[in-house]
Amino acid sequence: MKKLLRAALICYLLTWLGIFLLIVVLAMTRDRTLWEGLTLFAELFPSPSFQKGFHFLYGIVFLLFLLIRYFVRTFKKQGIRVVLKRLSLFIILPVGLLILGFKAIAHTNTVEDYAYEWDTSVENRTGRSKNLFALDNKQRGMSVFGWQNENKQAISDLLNSNIEWVAVIPFFYQKDEQTNAINMRDSYDRWSRQDSTFIKSIAQLHDKGLRVHLKPHLWMNSGWRSNINLDSQTDWNNWFESYRTNILHYARMAEETQVELFCIGTELKTSVTQQPEKWQQLIKEIKNIYTGKLTYAANWDGEYEEVTFWDELDFIGLQAYFPLTETENPSLEEIEKGWDVHLRMLEQLSAACNKPILFTEVGYRSSAKSTIRPWEWNSLFGKLYQKKSHRTQALAYDALFQKVWSQDWFAGMYIWQWQTRSSPQAAKNSLGFSPRFKPAENIIAKGFATHPTTTQSSVDSLSLPR
Repeated sequence: MKKLLRAALICYLLTWLGIFLLIVVLAMTRDRTLWEGLTLFAELFPSPSFQKGFHFLYGIVFLLFLLIRYFVRTFKKQGIRVVLKRLSLFIILPVGLLILGFKAIAHTNTVEDYAYEWDTSVENRTGRSKNLFALDNKQRGMSVFGWQNENKQAISDLLNSNIEWVAVIPFFYQKDEQTNAINMRDSYDRWSRQDSTFIKSIAQLHDKGLRVHLKPHLWMNSGWRSNINLDSQTDWNNWFESYRTNILHYARMAEETQVELFCIGTELKTSVTQQPEKWQQLIKEIKNIYTGKLTYAANWDGEYEEVTFWDELDFIGLQAYFPLTETENPSLEEIEKGWDVHLRMLEQLSAACNKPILFTEVGYRSSAKSTIRPWEWNSLFGKLYQKKSHRTQALAYDALFQKVWSQDWFAGMYIWQWQTRSSPQAAKNSLGFSPRFKPAENIIAKGFATHPTTTQSSVDSLSLPR
């Protein structure tokens, strides 16, 4: 018993050491110092979700130790034949059946009777932006991730789908909703390695005639940035000062790279409502640094009504994850009808503020339920209980172009999201947001290729009932 307890303790300590080294090394590879890596570990340590994840991992490590210990002892006493027999019966067979069961359920949920005929004639194969923006002032945008020092093929793929604006999205971090400061760098006087990658990527995008929207995001280890909840005005002041330092850093990047649009914040509702004067002052500081267009990305669920500084910006930015239907596998007509109530609100908002509206994010998963709660992400085991539907994703984008694209108050949109490292093989069974290698990519290419006054239905009417 003492030996077993000693082994359990050793596994526990080794698991902690492994996670500690992994977090520190990952932090350092992302251009952070050793001290920042240690600080990140210290911040994660008390988090309930982190503790749950650690103890789950520890359970696996200790179980593996017990299995190895058992089979080593069996081998010494009874030989290799007994080990192989028990290994097959108690490990390989159950695990194999579990894997096969998972794959069978996932396969059932990802099989779809949907035939879509890809229209290559709408693609842009010129190698440069067609600059349709000059004709209608509509931003044909995509939120893109996976930038590297060389992005020739990635940019070519974007151009093929008639994308003319690219949202480049750097991240800065804080622990959770109660943290009174965003993580700070050692120095803001130089560009980090990650900054340099963004700067090179922006130059490569500009070289092909693409326009850029620099859109920094605050990311949390747990919680949502819209719900930051601090105890005192001192904490709020401290938080805002850390935000100010970080966002001005990216304002300088925006000016140096001459990006065409800069987003001053994304889904920061509680700060916007509690600190309107500070936001007004921040906008003045940004304008002293950056000479391009400005927006703020407010969430669709009412945050836009709380923003008091729309008159200081060029666009009303909305994270446009509006619910459109109450049922899964909807028809095109059902999705289009779902837009009607939102269109009335958007038109009134634009008129009241005398500003065009820009969808700073809009997107739909490849799920039969994607138009019910478009803002929801897939879970790790989503394939076990969610039904893939490339058709629903395609119809959702078709309805978006049919109902919204030609509106006079509409300035354009940024699709969420495009990962440069996506593969056609993974896309076949993907339930995620990315439209790459799915019918939705071609729908987007058609919509972006078309002048708003002549937009036509893009989905093959013979594919499935609409």
